[in-house]
Amino acid sequence: MLIDQEERQKAKVMVVDDEHANVLLLEKLLQSDGYVSVYSVEDSRNALSLYQEIRPDIILLDLNMPHLDGFAVMEQVSAEVDAPPILVLTAQTDDQIRLRALKAGAMDFLSKPLNFLEVLTRIKNMLTMRLLYNRALRQNEILDEKVAERTRDLEISRLEAINRLGKAAEYRDNETGMHVMRMSLYSEVLARAACLPDETCKLIQQASPMHDVGKIGIPDRILLKPGKLDAEEWKIMKTHSQIGAEILASGTSPLMKMAEQIALAHHEQFCGKGYPNGLKGEEIPIEGRIVMLADVFDALCSERPYKKAWPVNEAVEEIENKSGILFDPQLVDLFKQNLSQIEKIMEGFPDHQQSAVVNVFN
Repeated sequence: MLIDQEERQKAKVMVVDDEHANVLLLEKLLQSDGYVSVYSVEDSRNALSLYQEIRPDIILLDLNMPHLDGFAVMEQVSAEVDAPPILVLTAQTDDQIRLRALKAGAMDFLSKPLNFLEVLTRIKNMLTMRLLYNRALRQNEILDEKVAERTRDLEISRLEAINRLGKAAEYRDNETGMHVMRMSLYSEVLARAACLPDETCKLIQQASPMHDVGKIGIPDRILLKPGKLDAEEWKIMKTHSQIGAEILASGTSPLMKMAEQIALAHHEQFCGKGYPNGLKGEEIPIEGRIVMLADVFDALCSERPYKKAWPVNEAVEEIENKSGILFDPQLVDLFKQNLSQIEKIMEGFPDHQQSAVVNVFN
């Protein structure tokens, strides 16, 4: 749709001319053609401040002025973001001056004495182009906002699904949704302490709630057995890492790939006696080593139907005792260095506060 007369007449027109008579003439001419937002300045030194105040849609500019000539004003305006079109109105007829003005940023050029009908027609044409440009810019901004909003909605929905999938696995194992919340945040603290890239730290936090998703595939008679598992049952229980990785396999996003890696590796032990692949030391992906430590610590400090919660100092002592056996010694050191931050997370997400589960995965 083209620009209608009413929209064009509301456009902001700025006149810069040191001759008071010329300013009055242009103001009357514009007002007679219906323009309602006409601003003028006769001292070119004040042109930039007026421009910044009103942000005009077009500038009518004289060239031969004291203090700052039209070229200096154009230089100032051209340095601004999204500068408007400039129509130069001058008594100078030299072709070199005309070319210099056009090169300096003027869109059009009219020589004095002015043909009033031509002036209004040039202004109309230039404003039409400017307002169409502004309209397209606004439409693009609106479209970008809608795309960004939709992207945010999809991201929130995806992360909520991930969070709930992780909690579903935990609930099957008599654990709580707060456990996955806490251990995921512990994992991010450790990842950042290990100086992993910011994006990797965020992915570890977002993906770690799915570390035990494979428990969905473990029979209740084993998963919920109150007593100790026998050798055959333990063999089946250990398959949850592989099952989880298979559930999450073939994902194309970095998040799903991270979740698959964590599910597979979070029971590998630093000494090489873990499962499912018996990886040792740095053969274990860093995300697997991080999540294992975070998961075990929170499990020790959490009350379950079959055990009481360990005091933090005893849990830390156990982590230290298993350094180099279950856990990466460097991560154990980082864990202790950041213990105060981890304790704050623990205090902020207690098991009894299920209603406090908020989406921290965005």
